[in-house]
Amino acid sequence: MATFLSCAFILFFLCLSVISQAEAQTGGFSVELIHRDSPKSPFYNPNETPYQRLRNALNRSANRLSHFNKNSSVSSAKVSQADIIPNVGDYLIRISIGTPPVEILAVADTGSDLIWTQCQPCPPSQCYKQDNPLFDPQKSSTYKYLSCSSSQCAPPIKESCSGEGNCKYLVRYGDQESFSNGDLATETVTLGSTSGQAVALPEIVFGCGTKNSGRFNSKTDGIVGLGGGDASLISQIRTTIAGKFSYCLVQQSSTKINFGTNGIVSGSGVVSTPLLVKNPKTFYYLTLDAISVGDQRLGVISGSTPGGDIVIDSGTTLTYLPPAYASTLLSVMSSMIAAQPVEGPYDLCYRISSRPQFPEVTIHFRDADVKLSPSNIFMKISEDLVCSVFSASNGTPLYGNIMQTNFLIGYDIEGRTVSFKPTDCSKQ
Repeated sequence: MATFLSCAFILFFLCLSVISQAEAQTGGFSVELIHRDSPKSPFYNPNETPYQRLRNALNRSANRLSHFNKNSSVSSAKVSQADIIPNVGDYLIRISIGTPPVEILAVADTGSDLIWTQCQPCPPSQCYKQDNPLFDPQKSSTYKYLSCSSSQCAPPIKESCSGEGNCKYLVRYGDQESFSNGDLATETVTLGSTSGQAVALPEIVFGCGTKNSGRFNSKTDGIVGLGGGDASLISQIRTTIAGKFSYCLVQQSSTKINFGTNGIVSGSGVVSTPLLVKNPKTFYYLTLDAISVGDQRLGVISGSTPGGDIVIDSGTTLTYLPPAYASTLLSVMSSMIAAQPVEGPYDLCYRISSRPQFPEVTIHFRDADVKLSPSNIFMKISEDLVCSVFSASNGTPLYGNIMQTNFLIGYDIEGRTVSFKPTDCSKQ
C-alpha cells in the first residue's frame, strides 16, 4: 500500500507548509479518500466497465463479512474465493510515516484499529510481496520502540515482549489465514491535507510489521485503522480533532475524510442517532428501530426489546440484515413494485426495461429517520438489470456504503452520535 518517495519528492514534501498537531487543534483539515476503483487508485483498470467494478465490490463486500463475524454467511451472492482479501475495504488513504517522511498507500478501514505497514528487515519468506519498498525504521529519526510497560501495549494487539522489553504486536483477520506481526512503535505520521498544508502528528502508535502473510495485495502497504478502538488513528488524535470526523461517499470516485471543525455536520436536514458503546470498541454500532417501505413500517426486534444493533461500515458495499427480517423486507418491497422480479445474482432484481417504480424507503435509526433515494436501495449491475442492496446474513448486521452514498455522515466520538445530512457528495 505504500509508495516510497524518491529523494526529489522528499525534498518537495519537506518544502510544503506543515501544520503541527497543536496548530491543527485550532481548526480542521481534510484528507483525500481514494476509491479503489477510481483512476487515482493502483487497482483501477480502464478496461473494466462500471458494472464489472461493482460486481468486484460486491464480492469484496460478501468476503468482508468474515471480518465482523467469522461464522457469518451470505444467503445469495455468488462469491469468488479468489477475491478474498482480508480487511480490504473500498477506500485507500495516503499517509507518510517517519522523519524524513515516507509515503505509504494503505487501506482506510473503519472496521479495524491498528495502523501498520511492512518494515525492514523482512525477508520474502516472512513478508507478502509488496510493489513498493518497505519502510526502514533505522532511517527515521523519530522512530521509537514501544515498551512492554506502556499502557498502549495491551490486548488485543499485544502478542509478547522482546528480550529488550519492547512490545510485539499481532493482528489476525477474518479469513483466519492473514496476519501482521512485528514491533509496536511510535512515529510521526503526516497526513496530506487537501488544502495543501500537511498535518504532522507526532508519537502515533503503529505496527512495524516484520512478519506478514496471507491474502494481502502487493499494491498496498498496510492498513490505517479508523475504528473506535484505542489503537486506531481516530482514537489517537481524538483530542486534536475534538472527536469529530466525517465523509461523503461517491461510488467508484474519490472523496475526502474531514477531521475536527471540518468534520462537523450541521445545518438543515441533519438527523443524529446515538453511537453505542459496545464490545468490540472497534465497530461503530447504531440502533436500528425499523425500516419503512412506503407507509408500512417494519419494526426490528432484538431479543425481547425493540430495536437491533447494526454496524455502519464504509468498507462494506451491501447492507446485511438477519435472514428473517431481510426476507420480510424484500417481500414487502416486491409487493409495492408494479413490475415482475427476475432471476438475478441477488435477492430482488428487476429489468430496467420493465420500468419499475420504487417505493420510498426510510431507515429509522434511534431518534433519526434517514430517507433514501432509489439509488441507495437498488444498484445497476448491468445495462438492463437492477438489484436490491439489501442482503441476508446470519452474522452482524451491517449498514453498507451504497446506502451511505450522497449523505454527509459525521461521527462525534465525544458526543457519541452519528449524523446524516443529504448531500450531493460529487460536489464536496
